[in-house]
Amino acid sequence: MGEIVVEAELENPLDRADFERGQGTESDIRRTTLSATVDTGAVILMLPRNVVERLGLDIRRTAMVTYADERKEERPVAGPVTVSLCRRFMNTDCVVGPPLSEPLIGQVVLESLDLIADCRNQTLTPRPESPDYPLLNLK
Repeated sequence: MGEIVVEAELENPLDRADFERGQGTESDIRRTTLSATVDTGAVILMLPRNVVERLGLDIRRTAMVTYADERKEERPVAGPVTVSLCRRFMNTDCVVGPPLSEPLIGQVVLESLDLIADCRNQTLTPRPESPDYPLLNLK
C-alpha cells in the first residue's frame, strides 16, 4: 500500500473576508500551495508551524494528540484555514506541528469534502455518485 500525496491549497479565510468587504486587495490574502500526505489514521489537518505562521493563523486552543508510535503530546490548534482539494474547499482548524514537518490531511477534511482515499492506487477522488460537490449525510 502506498501513501497518497496531494497538492493542497491553503488560505486565510479572514483575509478573504476582509477582501470581500472591500478592505485590501486580493494580493493581501495569505495563501500557499503545498504537498500534503493523506493520513486516513489522522483525525484532523496538521500543518507545520512555519506554514501556520505564513498564513497568519491564530492559535485557538490546545489538544492532546496521539502519534502512530502511541506517544501523546499536547499541541496547539490554529485556525481557521481554508483547505482546497480536488476542486472542493472547506474551513477548518489544524493541529500545529513542528516547523518543516510533513503536512497531513486527516479524516475531518476527507469526510467534509466527501473524498475517497484509494491507498492501493495512491489517489484521492470525489465519491463517484457525487463528482461535482460533496454529498453529506445528515441522518
